[in-house]
Amino acid sequence: MPATLRPLNRPHLPLLLLAALWAGPAGAGERLLGSSGVSQIEGAAGGGLTPWALIAGGGSRDQIGASAFATRVHTRGGYTLDAAGLALGLYDSVELSLARWHFGLSDTVPGQNLGLDVFGLKWRVMGDAVYDADSWHPQVAIGLQHKRNHDMAIPTLLGAKHGADTEPYVAATKLWLGAAGGYNLLTHLTLRGTRANQMGLLGFGGDRGDALRPQLELSLAVLPRDNVAIGIEWRSKPSLLSAAPETRAMDLFLAWWLSPNVNLTAAYLDLGQIANKTAQRSSYLSLQAQF
Repeated sequence: MPATLRPLNRPHLPLLLLAALWAGPAGAGERLLGSSGVSQIEGAAGGGLTPWALIAGGGSRDQIGASAFATRVHTRGGYTLDAAGLALGLYDSVELSLARWHFGLSDTVPGQNLGLDVFGLKWRVMGDAVYDADSWHPQVAIGLQHKRNHDMAIPTLLGAKHGADTEPYVAATKLWLGAAGGYNLLTHLTLRGTRANQMGLLGFGGDRGDALRPQLELSLAVLPRDNVAIGIEWRSKPSLLSAAPETRAMDLFLAWWLSPNVNLTAAYLDLGQIANKTAQRSSYLSLQAQF
């Protein structure tokens, strides 16, 4: 039986949101509602599954903004994911982020959990997804996500080669005004280099390969109102462990900005195959606070 993994200090996670909620009204930024997206599961500003070229927080070009999030996923196979994190946006140009995951392995490995920390850096290099409406050029950002496992007992048993890795990516995001029957349309593309198994929860590299592989991540959303977005995301993943094959992930989401400081995102999530369980689907709920 693999050694028990070090548990996350989950009681502290709600404090991240409480701190941002209290701080938000006093220091709200000046950007348009929703112009930083929501909190991506790995901590960056974006959609639920993929980092967008947008910068976290409500701060404008001469301000500092921040956001905090908490997310809960429970698949039909009994897997659970609790994630929470913080992001700091510097002058709508640079983003620093941190996320922590706690993943319960259901009856696949009874009583065992996996943990992952994700440290992110994003730099906006050109364009403005919102204000460059008269141009086809998207907002473009380059980024890094450094991921680190808490314990490699189970990933090593399955054939993973590394317990930590850094993933580079380039993201392009564009808002098209009135392009969807008079409603605004957001399109997004991320190209990521990765050798992560299950986004890093099962380590990096394996018997099927140990090099970074290019993977596509796509988002498409319609905004029927200024504070509501309805969309779909799709994320490809390498499958580098023969003992734990995996497939793409996708979601259908509804994001609602209750105020300039609070966002609630609900989604239908399809994670594909996880370990010995296929078609792992779940509802998805994420709460974000920003200022």
